[in-house]
Amino acid sequence: MMASRQLLGAARSRVLGSASLGLRRMATVSDSPLDQKVRQNNWEENNFINYKKMSENLAIVRARLNNRPLTFAEKILYSHLDDPHGQEIERGVSYLRLRPDRVACQDATAQMAILQFMSAGMPSVANPSTVHCDHLIEAQVGGPKDLARAVATNKEVYDFLASACAKYNIGFWKPGSGIIHQILLENYAFPGGLLIGTDSHTPNAGGLGMAAIGVGGADAVDVMANLPWELKAPKVIGVRLTGELSGWTSPKDIILKVAGILTVKGGTGAIVEYFGPGTNSISASGMATICNMGAEIGATTSLFGFNDRMYDYLKATKRQAIGDFSRTYAKELREDEGAEYDQVIEINLSELEPHINGPFTPDLATPISKFAQAVKDNNWPDELKVGLIGSCTNSSYEDLSRAASIARDALDHGIKAKALFTVTPGSEQIRATIERDGQLQTFEEFGGMVLANACGPCIGQWDRRDVKKGEANSILSSYNRNFTGRNDGNPATHSFVTSPDLVVALTIAGTLSFNPLTDTLKDSNGKEFKLAAPTGDGLPANGYDPGQDTYQAPPKDRSTVSVAVSPSSDRLQVLSPFKAWDGKDAKDLPILIKCKGKTTTDHISMAGPWLKYRGHLDNISNNMLIGAINEANGEANKVKNFTTGEFDAVPAVARDYKKKGIQWVVIGDWNYGEGSSREHAALEPRHLGGLAIITRSFARIHETNLKKQGMLPLTFSDPADYEKIKPDDKVDLLCTELEVGKPFTMVVHPKDGKPFEIKLSHTFNSAQIEWFKNGSALNTMAKANK
Repeated sequence: MMASRQLLGAARSRVLGSASLGLRRMATVSDSPLDQKVRQNNWEENNFINYKKMSENLAIVRARLNNRPLTFAEKILYSHLDDPHGQEIERGVSYLRLRPDRVACQDATAQMAILQFMSAGMPSVANPSTVHCDHLIEAQVGGPKDLARAVATNKEVYDFLASACAKYNIGFWKPGSGIIHQILLENYAFPGGLLIGTDSHTPNAGGLGMAAIGVGGADAVDVMANLPWELKAPKVIGVRLTGELSGWTSPKDIILKVAGILTVKGGTGAIVEYFGPGTNSISASGMATICNMGAEIGATTSLFGFNDRMYDYLKATKRQAIGDFSRTYAKELREDEGAEYDQVIEINLSELEPHINGPFTPDLATPISKFAQAVKDNNWPDELKVGLIGSCTNSSYEDLSRAASIARDALDHGIKAKALFTVTPGSEQIRATIERDGQLQTFEEFGGMVLANACGPCIGQWDRRDVKKGEANSILSSYNRNFTGRNDGNPATHSFVTSPDLVVALTIAGTLSFNPLTDTLKDSNGKEFKLAAPTGDGLPANGYDPGQDTYQAPPKDRSTVSVAVSPSSDRLQVLSPFKAWDGKDAKDLPILIKCKGKTTTDHISMAGPWLKYRGHLDNISNNMLIGAINEANGEANKVKNFTTGEFDAVPAVARDYKKKGIQWVVIGDWNYGEGSSREHAALEPRHLGGLAIITRSFARIHETNLKKQGMLPLTFSDPADYEKIKPDDKVDLLCTELEVGKPFTMVVHPKDGKPFEIKLSHTFNSAQIEWFKNGSALNTMAKANK
């Protein structure tokens, strides 16, 4: 229940119910405990946490909402409003204009974000920003050699990013520093903050009570350029945790269970907020794991309220001042008593079983007690070929300590990994600390290969050679995402996700049918034994070892720094503006492809070997929709060119249409564009002449990315109308009907039959309609700056 107590004057006070009184006090009181100057991080001297401004904004909004109890998610968003007095606020309806505290980009998406920022013509980013080199390092033979090869192979891109960061006042984390989300947790995340990152797993920072949201590069450019960032006011799903984790059950099992409940689209348009007494027993890095994988249910972000476990982590990572400051503001860093959620899920951690999710989708959740039978019933390959631990989701000190305890138990019984085994440290700090404390040696004795501090196999950066492409096999990882072919490019690989604990246990057995809670193994003498439940410290007793210095701060004098992009480069390409809308209805458009079933960003713009072209729009467009299944023939990357009657690759047909001046549309199924924040999945169809993507439903980030690039993301007002469209139909889009909140007419011209109309829905607001009219959000920004 919200008390009407004053926020200023004492550390334990709260906002006044009276907006006028609250504002008058805030204007005159100067000795507030929130007046402290506490730095956001240890790397930037002049960026501070502004809890005072956040509290003032929150007081204004509380008064407007009649002091109703607020969820923690609402508090963060409302405290970051650009206009707390005038902002329309309705969950699930309003578009909030927000002022994030900072921006983060990984190297694959940073290239396009920085190229777009450069075209805006500004001398420096207006808000704190960082770039992290983690996506372009391919796993092959082990960390040091893989890193050296990546540095040589990607020199042009790394040099571009390093020089652009120096030029535009951006912090640069060099190759080998670690995965963006782990670096953010260790260095930049703080309770109550708002961060946007150009990667779908940015919500990892929710483990420190930060609303960290994955976006496309164009959104990042907005914030870099000091424009308000727009987000549809999310609904809030509450997950109430009771009981306590023990034995083989880990934080990962909480999100695996939630994914099974909500499915890959159940969190769309919502923030998932974890609360209840069960949260107090989960480490900060465990909470980060849960928030990280919230991307797999389509959630805008996920977060936990501030607690002592977060304080302990901040202290361990040399940020105790932030922890102390957060304690001052603690009452606004969690949900109010009586806060209402749009949906509540209850989970008793004392009764929760370890889970394994998959294959081919992260929401197919199976408890370990039923998994062996599921393997048998579904005829999944029972032999486990590879076990992989680490990644941005599960590479904390706690994760790797627990995993090492299981590996050491096996070694003590004279046995090692039966399947191939890899370890991906999340950061240089984690790698150096587990090397010092012995876990790394244990993994190597166990038969493991320690990979570079990077994304690696999690995003398809894996030169896998133990099976042939097309060979059915099973792998098990502690990663977050397991779409078809994602890890190794082999569509026959059955990829399952689980905790690092179960990965190690099943790697020892070499079979998916092994349940470490009930089954036994044979030691080197043939004697049966059960693996002991994992143990491990949440934080290192001797503190973290920072390892090698991998951070490049921007120079104080940036005037002489230049950023060069070679016109002949096949890795980098300066962008040209997209054409503005011609103001007319679009007639007689062909359907480039009618996609059948799941169409993720991996299907639309694959990663893996294509990552090297992330800075070159024309080159990377050669992967557009090559993974999508064509309803017309059930095949991938084979569509009919209506002008020639011949079948060809999807990008080739699109290029031919563009050359002939023919715009086209794509028809998609449910949750189109789920998965990564991959802006290229929107840039490519725009670059190759697409006008609209018409689906049953969209994933949030992809829909926004399409709007930003001047495309029309439209949905069937009646989802059943998807079935009425045939791949060889032509369509008219009555673009002149585009108005806020009004349906949009599509006229369908069947190859054989009479034309008919279908109503399409959209979520454009008035500002976004201007993006379409001007050709893109970037064009709109440039127009405003003239």
